[in-house]
Amino acid sequence: MHDKEIVDRILRHHDVNSYSLIVGRYTPMVLSKALAIVKDRELAGEIVQQTFVRAYDRLDTFRGETLGPWITAIACRQAINHLDEARRRQTRQKESARQQPEEYDEEHEQLLQRLEHAIEELPEKDRQIIQLHYYEKMKTETIAAKTGLSQQNILVKLHRIRLRLKEKIKTYGN
Repeated sequence: MHDKEIVDRILRHHDVNSYSLIVGRYTPMVLSKALAIVKDRELAGEIVQQTFVRAYDRLDTFRGETLGPWITAIACRQAINHLDEARRRQTRQKESARQQPEEYDEEHEQLLQRLEHAIEELPEKDRQIIQLHYYEKMKTETIAAKTGLSQQNILVKLHRIRLRLKEKIKTYGN
């Protein structure tokens, strides 16, 4: 049966089963075209499905003798639309990524200011331990020797100081 006859049967008699002849006949061609454009087998399979749905919906606009070129044109348009959408999505993600550092920098700066303020409010001995450990990168043994406290005491103090700083920073944020 020729394409034109199949299309007439579908349109006149609403014979949906005849459309399976078209799908069977043109799936390899449509898949090949979609795969050549998108270079992804799974996506090409989706495009094939979308192509045949779209072709069925627009079957009344078909004016030729053979469906091959007409369906292939629909497949090309579907594939190109997918690529365009992927590019737009990628562009939006890049723009979003460019905007985030500014927001991050501002938030980061505020957090650093709150941390510095919280450290300033610590007792002198605790500030000294923080200074030696985090800013001067000293090990706990060295801090213990310098302050006259035990290494275990330094570890406990660092833990408690961090907890206090965390609470103070939360309070400043509210």
